[in-house]
Amino acid sequence: MNVSGSVWPVALRHGTLTLRPLRRSDRRAWEEQRRVNAAWLTPWDATSPVPGAGPASFGQMVRWHGRQARAGTSYTWGMTLDEDGPGRDRLVGLVSLGGVQLGSVLSGAVGYWVDRREAGRGLTPTAVAMVTDWAFRGLGLHRVEVNIRPENEASLRVVQKLGLREEGLRRAYLHVDGDWRDHRSFAVTAEEVPEGLLTRWLDTRPGTR
Repeated sequence: MNVSGSVWPVALRHGTLTLRPLRRSDRRAWEEQRRVNAAWLTPWDATSPVPGAGPASFGQMVRWHGRQARAGTSYTWGMTLDEDGPGRDRLVGLVSLGGVQLGSVLSGAVGYWVDRREAGRGLTPTAVAMVTDWAFRGLGLHRVEVNIRPENEASLRVVQKLGLREEGLRRAYLHVDGDWRDHRSFAVTAEEVPEGLLTRWLDTRPGTR
């Protein structure tokens, strides 16, 4: 069991999907995706109630994520595809494991977004399952949760596909799109997926092994 922040950097891979730390060279792809997907992503973006808080540029964001990962408090990966060949990966989204708590809790929360042009391919459930399995096996966490606004139907489909257990509604839980928003909470514990969440997910999709 590893419950320290000394494991970073980490890359996770399944098929053509690789989860890796963001790089400065991802800036152009990131900015293009955020521009093209503004209407798809902005309503669900976490925001801060303190004006001016958070990184002001892509480079600062990359450095901030790196510091958080090395400290063991949160981990963020770019979702990339190498369908064009080895060494030519293409950024298609983001997945993170945040709010990591150790001690007697051993818990974390997964968040994610994907380029709308890549939605419906099973990439996001696969990425969430990969991160969850790493949280259990790589960090030694016991519980992983996903918190989703009730209106976010696309995100709700991800946890439904993965079979995560719903735990209830959290009132004014996260600051999203400029205000405190209610969230539905879903979770899974290591005991619920002894063979791994990715294995359980793939078992529901014939021909994806």
